[in-house]
Amino acid sequence: MSKLIIWLKALRLPFLTATIVPILLGSVMAWHQTGQFHWSFFWLAFIGGILIHLGTNLANDYYDHTSRDDWVNRTPTPFSGGSRMIQNGLIPPYQILVTALICFVLGSAIGLYLNHRLPGNTILLLGVCGVFLGFFYTASPIRIGYRGFGIGELAVGLGFGPLMVLGAYYVQAHELNGQVLFASIPVGILIGLVLYINEFPDYEADKSVGKITLPIILGKKVAAQLYVSLIGLTYLVLLGGIILKIFPIWTLIILFTIPIALKAIRTTRLHFDKVYELIPANASTIFLHFSIGLLLSAGFMLDKLF
Repeated sequence: MSKLIIWLKALRLPFLTATIVPILLGSVMAWHQTGQFHWSFFWLAFIGGILIHLGTNLANDYYDHTSRDDWVNRTPTPFSGGSRMIQNGLIPPYQILVTALICFVLGSAIGLYLNHRLPGNTILLLGVCGVFLGFFYTASPIRIGYRGFGIGELAVGLGFGPLMVLGAYYVQAHELNGQVLFASIPVGILIGLVLYINEFPDYEADKSVGKITLPIILGKKVAAQLYVSLIGLTYLVLLGGIILKIFPIWTLIILFTIPIALKAIRTTRLHFDKVYELIPANASTIFLHFSIGLLLSAGFMLDKLF
């Protein structure tokens, strides 16, 4: 395996949809409301967000190595258990950490530049919160994801939901409003669910190292019921936004994602206590987040165009 392929696997590029969706949504909503679009600011925000996300992925790999979480995980899947680059001896741990820090520094530098170009310090505040949540999700001494009470899942939902949507919107519109915050809620719930469903296969490993996730607190059966409820809540928020005219009528196209949601729900109900049989639910949850995010953005675009 070439060095390039090894590092691409370590970066876990398929999970970058978690950043693409909120930045696209926030940017499109700003264009929808202002009629203006600053391409240079968009690409800077996009690259900065990607770098922070990559730093988060690598930092999580490193600190799940130091906690032994990924080492004791005997049932890794393509969606859980880390990239396995350290465990397979393909990349030394210190290189993972150094690269993570480089990504955070470069992403932060872009954020500081945007903050300098834009009014106020909104980007600075959002950026500091995002970097803090990304790095300390697994990093000592805070280890947000290990604390329990749903704090880890909430942190991921907040970081890849409201923080990124609001940040992308502010870069374009130079202000914030309640409509954008409301739109960020279903995106935040869905990315939180991506993490949440991926915690099921990691149940035994997480429990053995004291990483207190919601499936450990609730038990897998109750946790699966909560997963189904949160998918339902996501659609209620989206439909509520349309009924209250927070979202344009075009955003009804998000209903085309219902078959994906039903597949994820059905698989989770049947296989919540199995590892490899649950994989279709892991994949469907990622696809559901990505699809709803794109269709929500498309709804705002269609409303602007027609």
